[in-house]
Amino acid sequence: MAKSLWDKVREEAEEAIDRTRELRILASDIDGRVLRTARQNAKLAGVEEYIAFQTLALKEISSKKKYGCIITNPPYGERSGELCEAEALYREMAEVCKNLDTWSFYVLTSHRGFERLFGRRTDRKRKLYNDRIQVDYYQFYGPRPPRWTI
Repeated sequence: MAKSLWDKVREEAEEAIDRTRELRILASDIDGRVLRTARQNAKLAGVEEYIAFQTLALKEISSKKKYGCIITNPPYGERSGELCEAEALYREMAEVCKNLDTWSFYVLTSHRGFERLFGRRTDRKRKLYNDRIQVDYYQFYGPRPPRWTI
């Protein structure tokens, strides 16, 4: 019986995984309730052991690692009275990212002025939908890490 295209592609993707590379995922949010939900979802997905969860304010994010990436879906400011808070958060994100100048950043938001608030033009932008809200997936690429040879 011939394998389906899906099975073939899935098998190829599994074979392409470099399991020798260290995987370190840190999940943070200022709201402990959000982290509890995230931890439960990670457990259900079978990936909880790969993720460290931490209650942490945005301005406290830092790393000694030379390369990495931040992926975030911050508040959009869609509800009444929240727009100013979201815009302040986007400006704060820009300050945090300046200290991680070799990192890449991926941001999902519906705010049309995000690039202006972040202070940087995106390298790539994709239009998506989060439920019925049109959002953009902003991709800011950091430099590629050097390849190590043995």
